[in-house]
Amino acid sequence: MFYSLSALATLFVFWLLFSGIYTPFLLAAGAAGALAVLLIADRMDRFDHQGRPARLGWRALFSYWPWLSKEIVVSAWDVSRRIVDPRLPITPTLVRFKPLQTTELGLVIHANSITLTPGTITVEVGMGEMLVHALSASGAAGIAGSEMDRRVAALEGFIFEEST
Repeated sequence: MFYSLSALATLFVFWLLFSGIYTPFLLAAGAAGALAVLLIADRMDRFDHQGRPARLGWRALFSYWPWLSKEIVVSAWDVSRRIVDPRLPITPTLVRFKPLQTTELGLVIHANSITLTPGTITVEVGMGEMLVHALSASGAAGIAGSEMDRRVAALEGFIFEEST
């Protein structure tokens, strides 16, 4: 029940953010739309109960997202410098490595975090393996066994502990 209510609240808040108009009729229509999406998704059995995103939310919000935001800014600065300064090398590199994550949710979070960080793109994801394209050799060297890998694994461990 908590999972369904948190999903409904998330859908409604998402709708509110994109709507921008808060008349009573449209608020009711947004709530009805969120409820319809929730019921259809439930009927289609599209909920992944393994990850329990509602429990992930607060932990990620206060620990992982601030750290990832800082990494995105630092990486954007590095990519900008490489574009502007011809002395800094751009050496496109592919790296294949074994991430620490053991669940699909952990792999998705890690792969998307890599792609959100400027200068890196996750090309391929499989259980026990990732292929990442990096803008520079130094960026590629820091992917395997990285701080991001450890932080996502810790976040994944938190999810696993809460779901058991």
